[in-house]
Amino acid sequence: MSNPLFDTLFGKHAGKSQVFLHLVDGQTISYAAFLGMAAQYAGALTKMGLTPGDRLAVQIAKSPQALAVYAACAQAGVVFLPLNTAYTADEVAYFVENSGARLVLCDQSSHAAMVPVAAACGAALATMNADGSGSFHDMASDLADSFETVDRTEDDLAAFLYTSGTTGRSKGAMLTQANLLSNAQTLMAEWRFTQDDVLLHALPIFHTHGLFVASNITLLAGGQMIFLPSFNLDQVIAHLPKATTMMGVPTFYTRLLGDDRFTKDLAAHMRLFVSGSAPLLAETHVKFEQRTGLRILERYGMTETNMNTSNPYDGERRAGTVGFALPGVELKITDSQTGETLPQGEIGEIEVRGPNVFKGYWQMPEKTAEELRADGFFITGDLGQIDQDGYVHIVGRNKDLIISGGYNIYPKEIELLLDAEPNVQESAVIGVPHPDFGETVVAILVPDGDSAPDLDAIKANISKSLARFKHPQRIIVMPELPRNTMGKVQKKALRDQYKDLFAS
Repeated sequence: MSNPLFDTLFGKHAGKSQVFLHLVDGQTISYAAFLGMAAQYAGALTKMGLTPGDRLAVQIAKSPQALAVYAACAQAGVVFLPLNTAYTADEVAYFVENSGARLVLCDQSSHAAMVPVAAACGAALATMNADGSGSFHDMASDLADSFETVDRTEDDLAAFLYTSGTTGRSKGAMLTQANLLSNAQTLMAEWRFTQDDVLLHALPIFHTHGLFVASNITLLAGGQMIFLPSFNLDQVIAHLPKATTMMGVPTFYTRLLGDDRFTKDLAAHMRLFVSGSAPLLAETHVKFEQRTGLRILERYGMTETNMNTSNPYDGERRAGTVGFALPGVELKITDSQTGETLPQGEIGEIEVRGPNVFKGYWQMPEKTAEELRADGFFITGDLGQIDQDGYVHIVGRNKDLIISGGYNIYPKEIELLLDAEPNVQESAVIGVPHPDFGETVVAILVPDGDSAPDLDAIKANISKSLARFKHPQRIIVMPELPRNTMGKVQKKALRDQYKDLFAS
């Protein structure tokens, strides 16, 4: 047997002196050094008792070492579970408990808060900081820089990514080796990545875009990455002349356009800018092309599927669309009630099928059956249409999920906290258009009695339980919420009412 994911992405680079990562301080890390570090980490995982199929939950800052933990999991056959670094300990507790993680890796600054979380779930706990230091590194540093790769198959699980819907609990999407490999291979070919490419990487690596798209494609092509800890405008502008490609969320591009240093000359050598994780406004497309002469390539993906569609590398990259279904991916528009395929041009639910589609939701067979049809088509929850030229348009979501800056936000989670606040009778949380983030969170409160809710106190209270990207950007007080004849809150009416709240 073999280990397709590790062998294809990582193993082929063993001993290679070529630079893999360029760091902000000017240091570089070769492929050989990176794989030596990953081998030590794989040894540490094994030493701590993890076996193939066990889950490792990581909530650590982006760093070369953090990326090497992903490689170590692939080599040791451990299922990689990256978590948003903004999550509070209360939020992390659910993911650790639900996944049955054997080990939790966190930053030293959150160690105290994570001790009871790990203990309650029977998981071991280790630390890794932004500079790579910590108890996990200390354990690994004494181990050999080689590790015998564990045999796995393409059907074995490689990663869990948790995704939120609009009702119910967060769901652990089970991604196999084949899911990750097939998508990376397709995108490398479609976007023309080669070993000559240098990717400017400013995305986080706890979700699909930064990890399974950006990093996997670069590894597969044998290229290099300028590995920024996060999106920092000054750093991006400083390093752009050394890159050939960049992937980002819409916010990246609006921030660049807002800076006079971002000129046509600065971007002249770039061959590709990719945008995803949230809708890119047509206005941004136009301004970017006017400024640089280059057209952003927008694509469409999901946690459960990786990438489904892409605007063409060669050909018209049409603003307001996400292009065409990728090779090997089938996409259709269906009636959400009957499941029947609709005629071209009609709006309906987007369904996709292909080797990129996940295996199902961890320990949620009923939810899996609801969203993953027996014939392999996944019901995405997105509404869309295919125009006369074959371009796919995302019209909206069939659910109330908010996507802000590429992050999924579950309204009910916020509403439960707001409803528990003093002088609040009920609440409704919606997403409204935002020029930087695609969408942002707005909360509407109905007072309980004559006393008005203390908005400052509410903001302070929810900040203790929610990651910053989930915080409402505006809290509005209304006498009552709009409802239909069945008493259901009409969130669409609220979104329509406040759609221009952040208009420029």
